[in-house]
Amino acid sequence: MAPESRAEYFRKRRETIGQLNVAVSKERLNALEEKLKRKGKTKTQWVNEKIDEELSQEK
Repeated sequence: MAPESRAEYFRKRRETIGQLNVAVSKERLNALEEKLKRKGKTKTQWVNEKIDEELSQEK
């Protein structure tokens, strides 16, 4: 991928995708990751589900 197209890709991505970063204890993070692994979910999938739940409760 050419540097210009890579830069353009990330520029467009930042227009539509936001980031959510939180600090949690390593122990809790490991426990969450293990549980998600057993369920076959990614952290992104899980967070999106939780966001949807919270937003649907507001209605």
